[in-house]
Amino acid sequence: MSDLVRVEGLKKYFPARKSFFGRTLTELKAVDGVEFAIRDGETLGLVGESGCGKTTVGRLILRLLEPTEGKVFFDGRDLSLCPRRELRALRRRMQIIFQDPYGSLNPRMNVGKIVGEPLIRHGLAKGRECVDKVAELLSLVGLDVSYARRYPHEFSGGQRQRIGIARALATRPKLIVCDEPVSALDVSIQSQVLNLLMDLQAEFGLTYLFIAHGLHVVKHVSDRVGVMYLGRLVELAAGDELYANPKHPYTQALLSAIPEPDPTAKKERIILSGDVPSPLNLPSGCRFHTRCPRVMPECRRMEPELIADANGHWAACHLTASARRAV
Repeated sequence: MSDLVRVEGLKKYFPARKSFFGRTLTELKAVDGVEFAIRDGETLGLVGESGCGKTTVGRLILRLLEPTEGKVFFDGRDLSLCPRRELRALRRRMQIIFQDPYGSLNPRMNVGKIVGEPLIRHGLAKGRECVDKVAELLSLVGLDVSYARRYPHEFSGGQRQRIGIARALATRPKLIVCDEPVSALDVSIQSQVLNLLMDLQAEFGLTYLFIAHGLHVVKHVSDRVGVMYLGRLVELAAGDELYANPKHPYTQALLSAIPEPDPTAKKERIILSGDVPSPLNLPSGCRFHTRCPRVMPECRRMEPELIADANGHWAACHLTASARRAV
């Protein structure tokens, strides 16, 4: 399976404080040297606490934000080198589903215009053909065709998110960045939307970057899962492997927080001490060492590298590296 997306050394720094003459004095390191690939047709889950940089990564991949450093390759093309016209053509193949199912929809446009706008913008359909394609897209996501005449405020959160999914599908993309698409929905609706996304992936051969807060959300939809902490990728592995054998202490803590459906089952909860450090003042060495229950002296001195084992399980942890050397 070939790589549809490849990210190399991706960084995004935002100026946080400037001098009187406009020189940047302090930078917020939202994304700081992230590297991974998304294979054609797979779902890569990207999880982490708020502020870890996962949403920024998604927007950098789509070039909604310009990177400070690093490269993003889509289908073998370096997006940083694409001229405006070529990038516009590529945008047909890259779409996004936003977190807020209401804020991402224009309240002054009815559903027909919202879903049909990408078709018109990219010259894919107009007039009656556009109306027919909008009806087809609404049916695909489980909405009645008559809803095309209604406005976003007339729908529930789950219905609005289905409208957002229909809009993302309009240009028949290859890659869809799902930016926490179920976090604003009721739990009962979350599973319906997740099942819809999986069905659409199977039908159209879609590739997903699925961004979420918790590992429990991406468990059943992701082929591989990456875990981010303070702008860095700390672990990346196949879904089953990561849930069965988490290597990074941060991943272990996230997994321990997932509720156990069996009330008789005993589970040890890992409670992390302290708060997440500010990205304006990152700790030396490993960025997780201020909260890690298994911190070692070298964790405070050296930043660990993201290293893979024989099974392709990547982890950035001195503890894992020490265990590998001991073997």
